[in-house]
Amino acid sequence: MVDLRVNIHQLELSNPVMTASGTFGYGVEFADLVPLEEIGGIIVKGTTLEWREGNDYPRMAETASGMLNCVGLQNKGVDYFCEHIYPEIKDVPTHFIVNVSGSSPERYAECAAHIDELDRIPAIELNISCPNVKDGGMAFGVTCEGAASVVKAVRKVYHKTLIVKLSPNVTFIADIARACEAEGADSVSLINTLMGMAIDIEHRCPKLSIGTGGLSGPAVKPVAVRMVHDVAKAVKIPVIGLGGIMTAEDAIEFMMAGATAIEIGTANFIDPAVTVKVKNGMAQWLERHGCKSVKEIIGVVKET
Repeated sequence: MVDLRVNIHQLELSNPVMTASGTFGYGVEFADLVPLEEIGGIIVKGTTLEWREGNDYPRMAETASGMLNCVGLQNKGVDYFCEHIYPEIKDVPTHFIVNVSGSSPERYAECAAHIDELDRIPAIELNISCPNVKDGGMAFGVTCEGAASVVKAVRKVYHKTLIVKLSPNVTFIADIARACEAEGADSVSLINTLMGMAIDIEHRCPKLSIGTGGLSGPAVKPVAVRMVHDVAKAVKIPVIGLGGIMTAEDAIEFMMAGATAIEIGTANFIDPAVTVKVKNGMAQWLERHGCKSVKEIIGVVKET
């Protein structure tokens, strides 16, 4: 039996497979489709201090080997999460992680402080990289100073495992990761979506309501693997890899690049049980290759 356990700071996961925020709801919606307890961690949809309507429709467009979205962090706010969602998920035997967003460092911190009070939520993922909102979002994640300001503010009020989700829409992502680490981030996750656009040539207008959106799916995987590799070499904290993972082989690729754990996003829309299939596929691959622990493959890619 292969040991699939990994650690993200003080958080021990039963296996390295998690769900990416915004692709798995609050988890409970999938309970009839996949055994939630077999998923290493569930990162719930983006949560903000106050209720957000999100962007107008259309919000999604299919692309070659992927999809664009501009949902815009639609949610009912952190108070609603604490009062209505948390009681539903707190006794599910896996780790739930809340993805936190905001329009200023202070609002990020205030939202995180609410989550800090919830005993059964062991970590947050700080979203400084959403490309689909006009205020905040990716604006903080594209400079070292912006990223550091949010992490610093949140670290003062949040006392559990702090993961920071990084934007790929930058020149040197390793510099952003180092800035987050310096201000107390316990882990970084990457990549969030790549900024993209699709045009309806019959109507001569963008296919998305705000013109642009975030590209996800298999099309972004080579970019994501390269960035995970760069960041894993640049920081000492654990790296969580995501971007286009569809199979166990994809997940193993990310871990060999240096990821300690991975997140699956777009693939959940195609197969709601993909997380468990990837977990089982990883275990089978490790057994075939004589590995006793998944940790044996983290960062083993040979340098050229």
